[in-house]
Amino acid sequence: MSVAHRSGWKTWAAISAVLTGLVLPTVTASPADATTTAYDSTYYKNAVGKTGTSLKTSLHTIISSQSKISYDAVWNALKATDQDPNNANNVLLLYSGVSRSKSLSGGSVGDWNREHVWAQSHGDFGTSAGPGTDLHHLRACDVQVNSIRGNKDFDNGGSAVSGATGSYTDANSFEPRDADKGDVARMILYMAVRYEGDDAWPDLEPNDSTTNGSVPFMGRLSVLKQWNEQDPPSAFEERRNDVIYNSYQHNRNPFIDHPEWVEAIW
Repeated sequence: MSVAHRSGWKTWAAISAVLTGLVLPTVTASPADATTTAYDSTYYKNAVGKTGTSLKTSLHTIISSQSKISYDAVWNALKATDQDPNNANNVLLLYSGVSRSKSLSGGSVGDWNREHVWAQSHGDFGTSAGPGTDLHHLRACDVQVNSIRGNKDFDNGGSAVSGATGSYTDANSFEPRDADKGDVARMILYMAVRYEGDDAWPDLEPNDSTTNGSVPFMGRLSVLKQWNEQDPPSAFEERRNDVIYNSYQHNRNPFIDHPEWVEAIW
């Protein structure tokens, strides 16, 4: 062994001796980075700087001021909100990412229809103006994929979904493809803040169950929080938020603008 190698070995031995017995910190996922938006000094001015229940209450007050549309009007609204950025004649479908002609809206195989990401039965709000027509959780979706999702809660795992590569489902849960995970999480949590039971609609809340059935809850919260971190807001999602705000409901999904507020509240 050369002198240089012996010297290097002694140095490493000395470092190892110092490190022996030290406990390394557990590595955890970092929460979403704090963001700033053009709306912080105006739209969100009463929420900025708050956390927990105080933040949730402030956001509820802010986003509850909205224009409501009919369920029939949702068809044309989705053609604008979900427009394929690479083909103005098409919409991008949730859960599959498929680009499909705007004209193929309906209820037949090969069509796209209106998916309630917060399932209607989880609160029994139907399609009445309000939570049943809120564009912040309504998305264009393949008819058959929409049927497979049904009213299931969201969680990881299951068998591959036909027609939606990367999505999975089992008896009581649905896992969207990676590119839609954050979108779904932020839509669900928007609904939980917007609808607090003070305007004739149920108090919608997230929980950690996947057997919520017809009660006004959606799960699984712990997984939705992970998805929010894993899949940050995309340009498509941000544009969608702007279109809904500027052209339809005139309210915003705060978790698209500030994904870090998910952790701040839950």
